[in-house]
Amino acid sequence: MYCLQAVIATESVLRELAGSTAEACIVPLGQHLWLLPMTDAWFDAVTVAGAPELDGFWKAPAGFDRLLSACSEAGPVAYVEADYFGGVGTQNALTWDAGKIVLGPLHLAEGEPSPTTGTPISQTLRRLGAAKGNHVDEFAAVGLGRHRDTDDWLPPGEAS
Repeated sequence: MYCLQAVIATESVLRELAGSTAEACIVPLGQHLWLLPMTDAWFDAVTVAGAPELDGFWKAPAGFDRLLSACSEAGPVAYVEADYFGGVGTQNALTWDAGKIVLGPLHLAEGEPSPTTGTPISQTLRRLGAAKGNHVDEFAAVGLGRHRDTDDWLPPGEAS
């Protein structure tokens, strides 16, 4: 099983985003990118009651698009989701830069073949500046396979 819901950007962009709530924790990936896991506590802290949700995403808080749009004024930022079991699953990704959506929303449904341009998360990572190099794709190149669950990215004792 593999399950991930997170925001990905550079350290400075995520520090600005995380600075708004005590429930946020950022961790380094490769290639100068960082990850902010979407824990239950952070989800609750940033949800805007009555705001619209992101269509096609299962753990993006209501009103999250406004927060990420504003955050992207400091640099590109992406929200990604992946859910796999037994090699079958789904991916979703959406990327903002300079206050606007610049890529997506991208969705890969269960059983749908990956596009020749790469999975939604790999396309998003590429847009954020990642290169696959000698790896199978950008997902592997930045180290997103290090953990199998969103909470596993958190330091011990900080799981949602």
